[in-house]
Amino acid sequence: MNPQPDVTGASVRGIVAGVLLAGGLSRRMGGGDKCLRRLGGSTILERILATVRPQVGPLVLNANGDPARFAAYGLPVVPDVVEGFAGPLAGVLTGLEWAAEQAPGCRWVASVATDSPFLPPDLVDRLLRAVETDGADIACARSAGRDHPVFGLWPVALAADLRRALVEEGVRKVAAWAGRHRLAVADFPAKPVDPFFNTNRPEDLEEARRMVAAGLVA
Repeated sequence: MNPQPDVTGASVRGIVAGVLLAGGLSRRMGGGDKCLRRLGGSTILERILATVRPQVGPLVLNANGDPARFAAYGLPVVPDVVEGFAGPLAGVLTGLEWAAEQAPGCRWVASVATDSPFLPPDLVDRLLRAVETDGADIACARSAGRDHPVFGLWPVALAADLRRALVEEGVRKVAAWAGRHRLAVADFPAKPVDPFFNTNRPEDLEEARRMVAAGLVA
């Protein structure tokens, strides 16, 4: 059984590390780093950092390829710890193993996809509350009736279990592995803008720009 979190005040940052998932191939965007696209005067990654940094303690960026392209952001950059571009689940494992080595005081890792520029400022707190309330092992976000498992809270203690699932069993779906454990869900309102809206395609990025221009989001 995983220890339940103490989620009072500043203690959250002491027990939760963060991993920003940017290890994908961005095929639907036509290649390149989706998080480095510009939106409302800043990059998507800058927007995400402004929201996520206050919510966690140590923070790492999971990205493959040359890390120099992220040098301006002042983050440690680590590639997938398993080969073959195994998807966001590989990024979660990367975050868990990084935290075990680099942030031993953290029992949890919050994962965040870097193509969603409108994240809620209470994401991590609500994921922690969901775990605590339900006595769960893992939590993920939900909005408009849809689960978003890449926005999750994962115990560092499950790193070895996840590595076995990825390497020995070939599991690739985040939800498939999360479903093996006690899973809690944190619901978020989807109006006026879904906080997990993602900019997977060029048209999505244009829609995000329209929402910013219309004042629907800051």
